Amino acid sequence: MFQKLDEVEKRYESLETQLSDPRVTQDPTHYRKLSKEHSDLKPLIGTYRHLKKVEAEIEENKELLKEKDEEMRKMAKDELTRLQNEKTVLEGQLKILLLPKDPNDDKNILLEIRAGTGGEEAALFAADLYRMYSKYAETRGWRVEVMDLNPTGIGGFKEVIVLIAGTNVYSDLKYESGIHRVQRVPKTEASGRIHTSAVTVVVLPEADDLDVQVDEKDLQIDVFRASGPGGQGVNTTDSAVRLTHRPSGLVVVCRDERSQIKNRAKAMKILKSRLLEAEQKRQQEAETKARKSMIGSGDRSEKIRTYNFPQNRLTDHRIGLTLHQLDHVLEGHLEEIIPPLRNFFQAEALQAAQE
Repeated sequence: MFQKLDEVEKRYESLETQLSDPRVTQDPTHYRKLSKEHSDLKPLIGTYRHLKKVEAEIEENKELLKEKDEEMRKMAKDELTRLQNEKTVLEGQLKILLLPKDPNDDKNILLEIRAGTGGEEAALFAADLYRMYSKYAETRGWRVEVMDLNPTGIGGFKEVIVLIAGTNVYSDLKYESGIHRVQRVPKTEASGRIHTSAVTVVVLPEADDLDVQVDEKDLQIDVFRASGPGGQGVNTTDSAVRLTHRPSGLVVVCRDERSQIKNRAKAMKILKSRLLEAEQKRQQEAETKARKSMIGSGDRSEKIRTYNFPQNRLTDHRIGLTLHQLDHVLEGHLEEIIPPLRNFFQAEALQAAQE
């Protein structure tokens, strides 16, 4: 590990030299590429240099153990205990930082939320989740753009697709894919009985033209009039667009905009992201056969979380996390959920890498 880290440190120092070269700064594309590589390596190199400093201090304190002064030896012994603990923590951090980086971590995402079992109650909870993720995005300074929306009559969503753009969006939200189960007394229930409903969440990395190319000849494009409780104008023109990708069979519908051109552009963005996910899933499944299991697959068929309103309780079933502050979480406070999830899947990946 340390030989590899020495090589990475040399590369980091080389990047620093290149970034200060006027010839590099005059080429914006090349400069951005080197700057991003430098930024990506900075946490790893910072941790490695910290570790080397701690190791040097450990050697210094070992020398102090040879002193005749008993008080000096006791201080050195106490300091050694602290430094050894710090060294263990830093080595663990380095192992995680050395794991292969998910190429999608820096990407924006398409977040798809769909009502599942539970009818109108599931649609209402889909709207709740949309608001939760939107509020979390606001705290992170991310931009949220609705790509498609299929509302119900009483404030729920049969389906909502949004683009969330910003720094490390996929890295933060990639473990949200799966089935989200809700237990509560529906607004539509007069007898006060608790119902269980489900909503499916899918997180797709946004695809660009370099990731996926779509041949127009492979598309069937249909336009139609949007129906349902939309805004004025949405339901009076043939603005809704349906794209069918013949080779894959994927179908995308966009109806949120009044403009047919805008809906087509949004539908194409969704289609490319779904094609990218399908290709990456195919590659992962091929690797799975050779590696035993796929880490952090975000399998959308998996029940990942339960939201119990009567007990104000949220449970993430993958990591055994239970919080009795559901109301707080639904206001967009996901900071007590996302870091433990990331740590869990990093530990899984680290264990798989060591097998």
